Amino acid sequence: MGNISEKIGHHLDYFTNAINIGGITIPHSVYVSWGIIVVLVLLSIWFTRHMELVPTKKRQVVIEGFIGMLYNMLYGILGEHGKRYIPYLLTVLIYLGVANMVGLFGVAPPTKNLNVTLGLAIMSIILVQYASIRHRGVGGWLKSFTQPVAIVTPLNVLELVIKPLSLCMRLFGNILGAFIIMELIKMVIPAVFPLAASMYFDIFDAFLQAYVFVFLTSLYIQEAIE
Repeated sequence: MGNISEKIGHHLDYFTNAINIGGITIPHSVYVSWGIIVVLVLLSIWFTRHMELVPTKKRQVVIEGFIGMLYNMLYGILGEHGKRYIPYLLTVLIYLGVANMVGLFGVAPPTKNLNVTLGLAIMSIILVQYASIRHRGVGGWLKSFTQPVAIVTPLNVLELVIKPLSLCMRLFGNILGAFIIMELIKMVIPAVFPLAASMYFDIFDAFLQAYVFVFLTSLYIQEAIE
């Protein structure tokens, strides 16, 4: 049991597998995140090359269908007034889906690091507050903290901390839990079962957690611009 604890603790160490460039230590979650971003940018450039107004190539038809499906899903939540925020939400959804799934390639997901999920949560809540100010004005935004009655103002202000914290901890806890379970399964039953478990934790659960994060952010935005 001690060996299992040591191995899992090694993987959970923030500076495990960190690299040093010019005296600057870059943690595992940072360079893996940047690697994912670079790959996604290159794939985006490749997918959008030589696009046609009326698609005839299978590559364009598939990618347009996939993006269109995700766009319509978010549009159904945000509506016409919130469609300007869909590109950001789509970007986060795709990044999180890939980041949560890199365990398939033997790489620890960057989202098992609390700093990564906290950063994403803060960005999302800043976007929510921006949307509220843009659609209600500064006065309307400040007034929203006193609704439905002025006595709940402290609770509404507290939500500015609670919402990003809940987004952060939900994503972090689920990805970390899945990572630990997979490591335990690989150590205890290192045969066929880890492959079956990986189908759930590294694929289904990866996209589920990405969807939940973006879905909740969309609901917060929809509430802010209602």
